[in-house]
Amino acid sequence: MNNRMVIGQYYPADSYVHNLDPRVKLIGIFTYITMLFFADGAISYVFSAFCLSLAVYASNVPLRYMLKGLRSIIFIIILSVSLNIFFTPGERLLFEFWIIKIYPEGIILAIKIFARLALLIAGSSLLMLTTSPISLTAAIEYILNPFKKIGVPAHDIAMMTTIALRFIPTLLEETDKIIKAQTARGAGFDTGGLIKKAKAMVPLLVPLFISAFKRAEDLATAMEARCYRGDVGRTKMKVLKLNGNDHKAVIFISAFVAVILTLFFLPL
Repeated sequence: MNNRMVIGQYYPADSYVHNLDPRVKLIGIFTYITMLFFADGAISYVFSAFCLSLAVYASNVPLRYMLKGLRSIIFIIILSVSLNIFFTPGERLLFEFWIIKIYPEGIILAIKIFARLALLIAGSSLLMLTTSPISLTAAIEYILNPFKKIGVPAHDIAMMTTIALRFIPTLLEETDKIIKAQTARGAGFDTGGLIKKAKAMVPLLVPLFISAFKRAEDLATAMEARCYRGDVGRTKMKVLKLNGNDHKAVIFISAFVAVILTLFFLPL
């Protein structure tokens, strides 16, 4: 099960994207996701996909890892596309069956939703695959540092976010082990109706929660044993500094924003 999930997984490699400052990558992905909501026409989506393809190529991450990220949410994509196709009103009716009516506007909107979700998940997966949890923690903490003046615990938020992402593959692996163990004892997770499948999940969720709490307790004990006290008196082994490649990445992101906003306010 965990092999189908890329969230929280890091793909070690020596590439241009891997070596970028994590702050640039984090701000860049948030900017990219924001611009996807400004993308409206076909040219905007094609240009967004082209820019993402350049980033993937520069990261040396195999394409199959990016496709795994899409496969993990395929149900959500299919549901969103179906709802927009079948229940979006329009002017010219193409097909009608019972309460289902298909209009050209619904098909166009469904294509846009599919493209937006696919590009969004692929971009987010690229960030996780090219940024180690430690680097991601440092970037989040640095970005949230200005909010310390109003009482925002920047270090705690960064640490909790990174730990949560780090434990996603671990919990998925644990879930896979529990499913195999329960299946070996005669449990069925794929048979019966919806209610029966829901009941079959109880033997899975109980040991999973117990395991998650145990891992959390072990982690807390290990951190206390190492005298972890948050960001009080902490120093950094690696100080984040921007270099020439980071400046080039900022220029690339700025150009991407400029093109998307131009296409949004001045559509061709």
